[in-house]
Amino acid sequence: MQPNTPVLAEQPRFVRVTGVRNNRFVEFDFSIGDPTLFVELLLPFEQFKTFCQRQHAQELTVEQKAQVDFDRLKWRYGQPGLKH
Repeated sequence: MQPNTPVLAEQPRFVRVTGVRNNRFVEFDFSIGDPTLFVELLLPFEQFKTFCQRQHAQELTVEQKAQVDFDRLKWRYGQPGLKH
């Protein structure tokens, strides 16, 4: 890695569509590098498509989605599957 190369520029980007609102907007999670660390975003369909192209974002694989869901359970309940 070159000293002046931004670290984030080298990290893969991921999207996970989580819903559609009013048949106009895409709800999705966006992450850089680690799919389990993400922000929730909302964009109109065309802007979502443009966003993904500009970010070179790829859809999470089935395995990555499962890992994200597993981590959510751990975060929420302390252990996957346990409810308080």
